[in-house]
This record gives sequence, C-alpha cells and structure tokens, in this order.
Amino acid sequence: MRTFIKSWIPQCLRILRSPCRSFHGNNRLLTSQIVSYYESINQCKKELPEYFNFASDVLDEWARLEKDGRKPANPAFWWVSDEGEEVKWSFEELGSLSRKAANVLCEACALQRGDRAMAVLPRVPEWWLLNVACMRAGIVFIPGTSQLTAKDISYRLQASKAKCIITSDTLAPALESVLPGSQFLRSKLIVGRGSRAGWLNLKELLAVASADHECVKTRSQEPMLIYFTSGTTGFPKMVVQSHSSYGIGFTISGRYWMNLTPSDIMWNTSDTGWVKAAWSSLFAPWICGSCVFVHNMPQFKPEVIAETLSRYPITTFCTAPTAFCMLVQHDVSSYKFPSLKHCVTGGEALNPEVFAKWKIQTGLDIHEGYGQTETVTICANMKGMKIKPGSLGKAVPPYDVQDNPEQTAASMRGDFYVTGDRGVMDEEGYVWFVGRADDIINSAGYRIGPFEVESALLQHPAVSEVAVVSSPDPVRGEVVKAFIVLAPAFVSHDPEKLTHELQQHVKKVTAPYKYPRKVEFVQDLPKTATGKIQRKALKSKEWARVRQGQE
Repeated sequence: MRTFIKSWIPQCLRILRSPCRSFHGNNRLLTSQIVSYYESINQCKKELPEYFNFASDVLDEWARLEKDGRKPANPAFWWVSDEGEEVKWSFEELGSLSRKAANVLCEACALQRGDRAMAVLPRVPEWWLLNVACMRAGIVFIPGTSQLTAKDISYRLQASKAKCIITSDTLAPALESVLPGSQFLRSKLIVGRGSRAGWLNLKELLAVASADHECVKTRSQEPMLIYFTSGTTGFPKMVVQSHSSYGIGFTISGRYWMNLTPSDIMWNTSDTGWVKAAWSSLFAPWICGSCVFVHNMPQFKPEVIAETLSRYPITTFCTAPTAFCMLVQHDVSSYKFPSLKHCVTGGEALNPEVFAKWKIQTGLDIHEGYGQTETVTICANMKGMKIKPGSLGKAVPPYDVQDNPEQTAASMRGDFYVTGDRGVMDEEGYVWFVGRADDIINSAGYRIGPFEVESALLQHPAVSEVAVVSSPDPVRGEVVKAFIVLAPAFVSHDPEKLTHELQQHVKKVTAPYKYPRKVEFVQDLPKTATGKIQRKALKSKEWARVRQGQE
C-alpha cells in the first residue's frame, strides 16, 4: 500500500506573530505558554497571523527572557572541534552577531530581500549565524553539503538563481571552476581565516559591521529556505520552506518527540547540507529554548560520538539509524553518559535489533520519527508513548496519515500528499515502514520490502551491516540480493557455507519467499554524509553489472 498524508499545510502551516511579548510569570510557565500557543496553531485551533519571522519572534524573545533572568543559564549554541576549540553563544550574543552578519549580506554582498544565497559549509558556527542572518534580512538561504561536486554546485546555482555563494577557505578552490558560468552570481563570501582574490572574507567584515539591524517583517508564505532533494529520476528538485512552515512546524515534534525544554542540550549529528540539520540542529531546539550542541566531526567515528556523550552534558541525542547501528557494534556499554536522557532517530528505518542493543547498552529507548524535506515530522514515537520496535510511531499533528490502496504517480491528489514511501498501519494507529516505492522488490509476483529482510539478517551474529536491493533475474524478474558486512569473528568462515546458513536463517524468521537468493560479502557499504546507506547506488551498480553479463 502507498502511504498518503492528509495535507493541512494550506490551513495550518502559514504564519503567526510573536506569541511571547505579553507573557508573565516564572520560566516554566513562560515556556508552557509559548509551546501551547504554537501547539494551537499546529492543531489549527488558532488562526495564523499574516507576519512571522523566526529570528525576531522566537530567537529575540528567548534573548529577552534570558536577559531578564527568566530562562536557564544554558547557552543557545555550543560548538566544539576535534582540536579542543569551543564556541559558546547566548541567545543575546547570537542576536548581536547575526545582526552584524545580516548587515554584511545586505551591504558588502549587496543582497536584497528575496535574493538567494547558497552556502556550502561543513559544521562550522558560521552556518548557524548565516542562517539567522538571512532570516533577519529576508534572504533565502540554500544549504548544500560540502560533498557536492563542482557539477552539483553549478546546477544548483543556475536552478536557484543564487546571487551569493558562501563557502569555506578550503572548499573555495574547488568551486572556482564553475563560478564563471553562474550568470546570476554577484558576490562570493568566504568563511575562514585565509583570504582569496575576488572573495569577501566574513570574519574581516564581521569585525567592522554594525550590530544595529532592523529585522525584515516577513510574510507568511515568504520563502526562507531552499533544499535540493533527489527524486528517483532526473535532476534534484528544489523544495521551498517558508518562514512559518519550519519556524512553527517543529513545535510539537521539538517538545514531544525530541522532549526538549529550555534546560536541555540537543546534539544532532546531521551534515549541514541535509534538511535534518534544519530540523534538529536549529528550529526544533530553538523553538523550545534549548541549547544546540555541535561537534565539527569531519568523519563519523563511533568512539568520538561515545566520548563526546560522556564528556559533555548532552541531554538529547539524534543520529541516523545506521549510526546507531555502528555505535552498538562499537559497544558503548563501557561508557557512561551521565546527562543523556532521550534519543531520537530518523532518515531511514531503524532495525528492531539495533533498538534492542542500544537499550541493553545504555538503558535508553530510541524514539524513531519520519518526515521528508517537503514536510515537517509526519510520524513519531513521542515521549511517553508505548514504543513498538520497528514502528515509525503515530501521526504527528497537523498530519493525518492513512493507507490508501489506489495507485497514483502524482505527489498531490486532492488533499493528499504522496510521500513515495510505502508502509502499513496497525489497529492502534502505529505506522510501519516497508520501503521506498522504488525500493520494493517484485519477485515472481511477490512484493518484498528490503527493511524486513535486513532486519531478519541482522538477527544473525555473522551480520554487522546489511543492505538489501533488487537484482534482475530472467525467470522471476527480480530477486532479493543482500550486501553484507561480516562481523570480525565470521570473516574467515567459508563464504558458500555461510551464505547457505544466512539464507536458511531468513527463511526461519520471516516468510521463506523473502530470503536473499543472492548474497555478496563486502568490506563496507556506501553511505551518505549523514551515515545513511545508499541503497540506490548499490542497486544501480547491481543492475548494470548483471545486464553486462558479469554475473
């Protein structure tokens, strides 16, 4: 069945004015009132005003509460590096610095309200600073991962008509080759200590910029962010989010899925180029007045994650399911996470086996959620809910998630938005992920979701990591193929015997027709910058190889 979402965006995700200026009382009451107001909007109980700006209506309000002593002493932002560097900003400091950055964008970069600026930056403090600066100036911010190729960047600059490119001093040389062909580009801004001919230097400009800046009064449907997201075919498409859609839309998920309050410190490991960074490293925590914690972490290393959770007072932790898998394989049971109390994940399905191992090793549940670049959180295992391992949880307001048997190629059908993911709903309203529509394996008339096969294989001690894709077959059309990274103790085992053992294992723990008819043992699996397994890349190579007669 194809999963549909009843779209309430036209009615709900519009805009609101600052809800906080008339609030009085202690911090707990203030926070409760702020969240309650936003919840009412999310649930369509209040009309949304015409204007809203996250910087002035949320961040500046927290700065006022902070200044009045009515907010916990947590910083708003806390960044650390492998070299031991630290940056901490209060909400007041974030406000002052972002006003300076807004002046840099408007004056030195000559950007105007509605112009678009593309930022290709790693996890550096300036990414957060520029995000807020763009909000203040009414400039549309376009994040991009530092793993983009020159061709990727060229396409995005042309498609978005960006007038400014922002990158680090180390990445700038790679961008130089494509910039001359970008007809809309007017300014180039570099983040770092070094200088480069033809580029403006943010650090130098911030040093002389004024902190006096009046925030633009942005409208409800005014664009704030653009993300590029890949479909199953063709070039990446642009997804536009308004000042309200993210600035308001993450209230419920921030408070109840991520369990955030002004006393919490939230660490999300997502790369800045991916939408999850906006979700969990900016909007959700700052709506709730929480501290955003960031580790620059050039590469994902389980031991660095574990040591960071041990060393710093992080209360809420979010990373991809594949990363949780790597952490439990590293075995974090020997570490102590004294402050950690809540864990969340999303981006791909979480195997029940990983959930169970993390619970054993840390004593904590993992609260899985689901959403897309085009939406906010759609389903989640909220704090206090009974968790069914392997389930995405229940629908999150303002969404109504339903199963619909009708097939459709369009992403919108009446009031429904078609996600392209497939899932089922049980009698209690819990949603269970089956797979991407294009990931479903159709073998001799049987439709097989890769997630269930992967979960079955992960129950075997020989399997460290696994990715399941379709492989072309002259008789069945497609068959199940498993790419498996073996646990160290099984690397020396006979491959043929181990393959048979794993196939028999899958037949015992799930329907026999789902077993992998093909098995390939590999050293590692291709992953994105956020640690998600790239099944699409494996599938493409597999189909090309088989069609070329190499198997």
